[in-house]
Amino acid sequence: TGGLPSLLKQLKELQLSMHNPVPDTWAASDIVVTAGSQDGLCKCLEVLLEPESTVLLEEFVYSGTLSIINPYKPKYEVVKSDSEGIIPEDLEKVLSKWTPGTDDPTAPKFLYINPTGANPTGTVLPEHRRKQVYQICSKYNLLILEDDPYFFLQFQSESERPASFFSMDTEGRVIRFDSFSKILSSGIRLGFVTGPKPIVDRVMLHMQVSVLHASSLSQVLVSNLMEQWGPVGFQAHIQKVENFYMERRDVILKAADKHLKGLCEYSVPLGGMFLWMRVPEITSTWDMIMERGLAQNIMLMPGKAFQADPEKPCQYLRAAFSVAPEKDFDLAMERLANLIRTEIELQSTK
Repeated sequence: TGGLPSLLKQLKELQLSMHNPVPDTWAASDIVVTAGSQDGLCKCLEVLLEPESTVLLEEFVYSGTLSIINPYKPKYEVVKSDSEGIIPEDLEKVLSKWTPGTDDPTAPKFLYINPTGANPTGTVLPEHRRKQVYQICSKYNLLILEDDPYFFLQFQSESERPASFFSMDTEGRVIRFDSFSKILSSGIRLGFVTGPKPIVDRVMLHMQVSVLHASSLSQVLVSNLMEQWGPVGFQAHIQKVENFYMERRDVILKAADKHLKGLCEYSVPLGGMFLWMRVPEITSTWDMIMERGLAQNIMLMPGKAFQADPEKPCQYLRAAFSVAPEKDFDLAMERLANLIRTEIELQSTK
């Protein structure tokens, strides 16, 4: 159930080289191969959640994660974020309603965070903030669910890239979720969970009564590919993938700068596949996209899809630069600009 032995060996070597974990933490850790990183995340959340649990997460979160959690009817505690990611001071403020060291059943058990190339915001949380977040989670005895499928999709220089939460974990409180979907193929459905052995063991037990194990064919393919590449070849492949997406990011930014200046606010994505935009003159982007935009073949994700509270109006939009042809980016941003102008006029008459 845990995974193909040769692949597990390669993944352990990969984690050691990429994250250089604290020796004592590494000795108490384990890895399980899952049917995509979302499968591992889902199983881990199901291990940790109970009905009406308090769940701590960022202001905007991958909608798939919300779909996993929502059936538990949780009490969401939302932490504010900015152009760099989660704000540690607000995390401390949100947690201050609980007293550290007490066994309060209403307190959250974990912080869910997508720190690198976040979906939907494209932010990469700086290392100094990661250290602050880790210290706060340690103070309140929280696990950190480090959902990091875009770790191998960063656009900063090697020296500027922040260390992972897993690399700074001295207390065995980080559970890390990695993915091959973004760097090999989403169709192979292969990810892996790294973290404290007791929790990884529970994920394995869950797999034994659900999917039994991740695809054997996918595991053999990836293991053979990694053996053929070796560490140097793997890194060379990652560099090609990052360059590919960075070029696409630059093209969509050029188009956005040309057509959306004065209409939208956005930051340069430092990783991932998404451009996150705020439309300050519009109360909510939902109807603009889902009704009027789709009718004009304009397909973006309204920000409301990434909120814990779906009833709250949202001024944000997410554009993906992963699939559409680059030659269409300019036309797409031009159409979006026209749609926004029309929407501003429409909302001003209401």
